[in-house]
Amino acid sequence: MTPLFKALKLGSLIVPNRIFMAPLTRCRAGDSHIPNDLMAQYYAQRASAGLIIAEATMVMEGNSAFWKEPGIYSQEQIAGWKKVTDSVHASEGRIFLQLWHGGRVCHPLLNGGAQPVAPSAIAITNDEVHTPEGKKPYVIPRELRDDELPAIVAGFKKAAENAKAAGFDGIEIHGANGYLLDEFLRDGTNQRSGRYGGSRENRARLLFEVIEAVSSVWTNQRVGLRISPLNSFNSMMDSDPIGLSTWLAKQLNQFNLAYLHVMRGDFFQQQTGDILTPIRQNYKGILIANMGYTSEEANQQIAEGKIDAVSFGTSFIANPDLPERMKAGTPLNQPDPATFYTQGTEGYTDYPMSLS
Repeated sequence: MTPLFKALKLGSLIVPNRIFMAPLTRCRAGDSHIPNDLMAQYYAQRASAGLIIAEATMVMEGNSAFWKEPGIYSQEQIAGWKKVTDSVHASEGRIFLQLWHGGRVCHPLLNGGAQPVAPSAIAITNDEVHTPEGKKPYVIPRELRDDELPAIVAGFKKAAENAKAAGFDGIEIHGANGYLLDEFLRDGTNQRSGRYGGSRENRARLLFEVIEAVSSVWTNQRVGLRISPLNSFNSMMDSDPIGLSTWLAKQLNQFNLAYLHVMRGDFFQQQTGDILTPIRQNYKGILIANMGYTSEEANQQIAEGKIDAVSFGTSFIANPDLPERMKAGTPLNQPDPATFYTQGTEGYTDYPMSLS
């Protein structure tokens, strides 16, 4: 049996293989941000993943960054997600929900005119956002006050409670890719003073408070965390990503998480380096790697003990039966980026299965 197809214990959950589905924003929830039947079909098609990590989901109303992404703050959204989890479980799958606050990536045109919030008043400069009025530049966010942060922690906790009510098997905290928790963590976007700025200990304070809050709802062993210390997406940067990764890996041991999920590189190649090695050397829990893996490289790195599992992104978009294809050596469908963020079934639930 190849390493990818060996069972893995994630805290109190045992998964049958190490081919995970990465969280992938698909914008199929519509203007209401309510998960729907089409989303239930999409995730059920991919239930053979060792673990599905569902897409970034708003923990609090008024923080939309992708226009038609889902939320988990209302009873209607809980009911919509329950359809998804029921469908995945009926297909013998396992699914975590990724809890997310967009931070400065949010836009007034998506949130009733509200200015986005962030650790510091620094705007994204290397991209534009899709809005009902077309692509628009990002705006300068409002710097959060320290006394506003407990409400954000409470928002994550309530979202964790709602995810439990919706039937998920666990949750993943989104601490990556330039969204709010990542903005606090990295010094390129966190230039504040006080208890939540300056030192690594202070910059990580909000993330650790969120981990503690959601772990009071779920056991720690049903909570994962995703980070991306190198990724410059959303104008992100840190002065010492290797040092940050090493320090963070040590600190996370205290939480006894189900797993740590690491994006190993940078979409834009602005920051390079090996962050997986120092993380593996210092983090004692399960390590999930992501970004640009082939099945061959994944098998090799798992066999060598460098990582424990791999999450696949666009490969899972185009191949609902990705584990079966990898096991059989069946050629993979190629994803169509033009349909990643559109509406309807095209490029979503209409990719062929290998045996269909």
